Amino acid sequence: MRLLRVIASVNPTQGGPIAGIRAVTPVLASMGVQTEIACVDAPAAGWLDSVPQAKVHALGPAQSSWARSKELVPWLRTNGSRFDAVVMHGLWLHPSYAVWQAFRQPSTTPYFVYPHGMLDPWFQKARPLKALRNTVYWKLVEHRVIRDATRVLFTCDEERRLAREPFRPYACREAVVNYGSATPPPDGERCKGVFLQTHPELAAKTFLLFLSRIHQKKGVDLLLQAWSAQLKAGKTPPHLAIAGPCAEPAYLDGLKRLAAELGLAAQVTWLPMLEGDAKWGALNACEAFILPSHQENFGIAVVEALACGRPVLISDKVNIWREIQSDGSGLVAPDTAEGVSRLVESWQALETRAREKMSLLARGSFAQRFTIAQAAGSLVNAIRGATAPFV
Repeated sequence: MRLLRVIASVNPTQGGPIAGIRAVTPVLASMGVQTEIACVDAPAAGWLDSVPQAKVHALGPAQSSWARSKELVPWLRTNGSRFDAVVMHGLWLHPSYAVWQAFRQPSTTPYFVYPHGMLDPWFQKARPLKALRNTVYWKLVEHRVIRDATRVLFTCDEERRLAREPFRPYACREAVVNYGSATPPPDGERCKGVFLQTHPELAAKTFLLFLSRIHQKKGVDLLLQAWSAQLKAGKTPPHLAIAGPCAEPAYLDGLKRLAAELGLAAQVTWLPMLEGDAKWGALNACEAFILPSHQENFGIAVVEALACGRPVLISDKVNIWREIQSDGSGLVAPDTAEGVSRLVESWQALETRAREKMSLLARGSFAQRFTIAQAAGSLVNAIRGATAPFV
């Protein structure tokens, strides 16, 4: 199979979608799937070689916040026939419209769309001005992208259910496919040493780890409010390590000021984006992973934590929360400061044996549901099932 992925950027700081592509591409290659990627990054961008075993075509730089490239549609029309299927990642930007322009009927190249949570109603509720823009854009453009796709691919049932709520008209051929993360390196203790050598201030601490993009939807402010409430109540919350990139320096500075104002200087350690051994080392060094997002269509970092045997403390807006709860591999609460406080209190109330059991269940949850091999096989089966006998 020859597969073309289309995504606005392959920059690793862009979060889950490109992380998923990076993880699954070598596994797909082992299955005989050849992958190429079309993006609107600048041809001189320093991260174009970040996706192993994939040829990246940089057709930018993008000319606006819409990620428009005048090169994209002509390139897709010229090269599309080389591929058995096209997979578009994300919505609301020019690349999704370009895919529709290039591959809507009578094109014989089928295209698939991963919304990656971008149809979640939270965005319409949280950003009123953008909500109005999105409603207009949906009626003019985006509903056609969804309607004419061979399949719209959702990473879990919750994402599919929520996607049906915010927009009309809504019509598409839905499919839920497995999603997952790469298996961590087998030498977790070595990775832990790499991480602690770089961040020795955490070597003597037991800590909870937030590892994700630092963005308004991720609920970092809820963490700070919950930790402050714990201290005011005379309780001692665990140390908190917050790691991840932030595209808005002013927002990150505001969070750090809030932490200082709440008297959390000794309770919180701020870390940069972690990759490779340092990332796996942080997951092995923490006692549990925490992510109180207001919206999370899947949560790659959640699954990576499970793979390392770390229980996950998440909000019920992380769309795989039902699977986590069913497997007993973590704790779930609402995406509020009170909810986060309950998560921390519930975690601290667990006896050592209960934590050890949850750790084992975390590894089992990963193995049963979220391995990258399962994700690769599920994607290939979805494409073949929707396009037979052409693929």
